Amino acid sequence: MEEWVPYEKVRNHPPDFRIRYRFYSEDEGGRKNPVFQGLRCDFAYDGDNIKETGIFAIHPEFEDEFGNIVLYKDLPVSKQGTARMWILFPVMRREVHIHRIKIGVLGYFMAGSRRLGQIEVIEILGLNTNALS
Repeated sequence: MEEWVPYEKVRNHPPDFRIRYRFYSEDEGGRKNPVFQGLRCDFAYDGDNIKETGIFAIHPEFEDEFGNIVLYKDLPVSKQGTARMWILFPVMRREVHIHRIKIGVLGYFMAGSRRLGQIEVIEILGLNTNALS
């Protein structure tokens, strides 16, 4: 099995926030193939018109049912569960997301303009301190 290197080791800071997610079925417009750790989808806020706001480079790092990072890249992740979220661009963290990410905020995993699944922010982690760096 191919091991996953946790983003915290790679990026040298904690994740920004945690979410509860549910991937859409293929019938709902979601993916036909399973999702694996390392998915590089984007993020959109619920209620935004993405033609105006765009989508954001915020990547998930999936957790198992106990809240531990899934450490294998070749095992499918659960269709619903929790994940740690990583804002890729520090300037966006400081100028946009620190003001918008709050517990209860809803959003979507995105592949271009297509919604892959829905998310809800359940915990703020390093968002505020990461914005200072």
